[in-house]
Amino acid sequence: MSRADYIWMNGDFVPWDEAQVHVLTHALHYGTGVFEGIRAYETERGPAIFRHHEHLERLKRSAALYYMELPYQLEKLREATHELIARNGLRSCYIRPLVYRGHGPMGLDPLSNPVEVSIAVWEWGAYLGDEAKARGVRAKVSSWRRISPDSLIPHAKASGQYLNSVLAKIEVSHAGYEEAILLDDHGHVCEGTGENIFVVMDGKIVTPPQTASILDGISRRSAIKIARDLGLEVTERDVARAELTLADEVFMTGTAAELTPVREIDDHPVGGGEVGPITREVQRVFDDALCGRAERYREWLDVVEVPSTV
Repeated sequence: MSRADYIWMNGDFVPWDEAQVHVLTHALHYGTGVFEGIRAYETERGPAIFRHHEHLERLKRSAALYYMELPYQLEKLREATHELIARNGLRSCYIRPLVYRGHGPMGLDPLSNPVEVSIAVWEWGAYLGDEAKARGVRAKVSSWRRISPDSLIPHAKASGQYLNSVLAKIEVSHAGYEEAILLDDHGHVCEGTGENIFVVMDGKIVTPPQTASILDGISRRSAIKIARDLGLEVTERDVARAELTLADEVFMTGTAAELTPVREIDDHPVGGGEVGPITREVQRVFDDALCGRAERYREWLDVVEVPSTV
C-alpha cells in the first residue's frame, strides 16, 4: 500500500504514522462505522474527484441509517479532501472517508460514544489489476449469501457489513479466482465483494435491482447512464444464477475496480472468453468520464481547486 504524508482526522491534518485510534474504539469492536470509496483522477484541469458530492451524500445517508449524525457539514468534508490531496502532492488517488463510533462506554448501545471522522488518501491502481481491466477476471459464485435486508442494511456502506464480503473473497481466493459473486437471500444474483454486476444478453444489458440487496453503487449509476446514452437498453431486474454463464458478456463496476470485465465464471468462459464489444464500449466511455475526456460528463468531476504541490 502506498503511503501519503497526511491523514485528516477530526479537523486536523495528522502525519500518516500518527493517525491512530484508541484500542477501545467502539467501531473496532462492533463494526459501528460507515465509509466511502472515492477516486480522484488526473485531468487537463488538474486532479478531479469523480462524483464527489454523490459519494459524500451517500456517506451521510449511511451514517444516518446507523444513528450517527455527522459532526461536519459535507462542504467542510469536501474542502478538507481537496486540501488533503494538495498537501500530499497527489495528482490522482483513492479517497477513504470514514465515520465511526469512537472510544467511550463499552457495550452494544453505541449512542453515548462520540462520532469521529477521518479521511485518508493514497495512490492506488485498479483494485483488481490493470490486466483485469484489459482481459477480464475469473470469478466464482460464493457459497456465502449476501446479507439479507431483514438482518442488516444493504444500502448502507457500513464497516461491519463487509465481513460478508471478506468471507466470500477469502473463499474464492483460496480456490484460485480473482473475484466472488454473491447471490441474495432468494438465490438471485446480487453483486461482487465490492462491485455491482452487469450481464449482457442479445445486445441488451441487465443488472440486479436495488431489491436484490445490492449497494446502490455510484459507479453502477454512472455505467447505466453511459450505456443508455450509447443507445443501449438497460433493464434492472432479478438475474438468475444460470444467466451468468449463458451471458454473452459480464462486467463489474465499482470505485476501486472501476469497470472490469468478467471472462470466466465457475470455470465457464463468458461468451467466447474474450471481452465483448458492449463491455469494451461502455468501459471506454466510462474511463473517459473518469479522466475528464468526455465533455458530456464533465459535471461529474469535482476539480481540486487548491493547486497540488507537484
